[in-house]
Amino acid sequence: MINLYAAHIASLSIHRVGNKSRNEGIFLSSAPYKMDDEIRPLLKEFFLKPFRDKEENYFQFRHEADLEFHDLYNTVSEIFDNPERIHEHSKKITKHLFDQSMHPHIKNGEVYVAYLEGLQIDNEKVDGIGIFKSEIKQDFLQFAEQGDQLDAILQQGVNLKKLDKGALIFNVKKEEGYKVLSIDSNRYDARYWLESFLGIDAFEDENFFTKKYLKFCQDFAKDVVLPAEDKQQEVMFMNRAVNHFAKNDNFEESSFVNEVIDNPALVPEFNHYKTEKAPKYKIEDLTTFPIANTAVSAARKKIKNVINLDTNIQIKMDFINPDSAERFVEKGWDEEKQMYYYLVYFNKEEKS
Repeated sequence: MINLYAAHIASLSIHRVGNKSRNEGIFLSSAPYKMDDEIRPLLKEFFLKPFRDKEENYFQFRHEADLEFHDLYNTVSEIFDNPERIHEHSKKITKHLFDQSMHPHIKNGEVYVAYLEGLQIDNEKVDGIGIFKSEIKQDFLQFAEQGDQLDAILQQGVNLKKLDKGALIFNVKKEEGYKVLSIDSNRYDARYWLESFLGIDAFEDENFFTKKYLKFCQDFAKDVVLPAEDKQQEVMFMNRAVNHFAKNDNFEESSFVNEVIDNPALVPEFNHYKTEKAPKYKIEDLTTFPIANTAVSAARKKIKNVINLDTNIQIKMDFINPDSAERFVEKGWDEEKQMYYYLVYFNKEEKS
């Protein structure tokens, strides 16, 4: 869980990179940018708002051999060890980004490297490094008085309401590659920012495992439970799965299987599906892990709990009170109409 409202930009360096494959150049500022009280809050909102509005999917620096060979990781570590030298290191970061700007679709733009204080992550205040890039320029009008005439002057600039690319690096978990958040609004070449420049991969913590396991369950419900039973049971399986995660602090697979899978015939199917599909979700050997409540809440919002019927009727199942859906909804077959039906019991209609 992060809180960025109390964050402070202690230092900011601004440079510019072009597209190397088009022989565009690089411009490195000789000194840090001097912010005044007017522009500082605007830049802070420009840099940090996209991360406040985005789901927290953490990454970490990763190298196939060892982190000691990861250039950006080493530069970041040097900055955290000696923040006063961030401007010189910001030039190295910008040169590194320029070297990755070889794809013809990559746009030129401004690079901002900021040292941030007062970031809060997992209830701990830490420093951080922000690396941001603006790419898309927008037209705007400036007006000037020329004698008795007001002239409109067309100019181009950066829209402070939309950050094109950004990364927040928190000074935590150094040995594991730090905790990193990333955004990329212009995903014309996602590998350029995430892989080539940042060199990051998903941070495998309780948030990661909770999300991956629930996604695995969702696909099992769609691929196995639905064909074997019906849409109601698919929805109810995910209903039970999410509620199992919501009421437990730690996940234990045998307990999960016993509580969530009603049909014993599906237990071997579940085990087989996990063996077959686990590498896709990175849960091959995962049987126990701490549960991240924020990941459960996010998953609950994404999981569909609606049964759509071909008669243009929808039945919405309640994920908060799953017993109601199981006790008061019955499925049957009408011989006369040759149609399935759902029978719903209730005492009175609730006022909306």
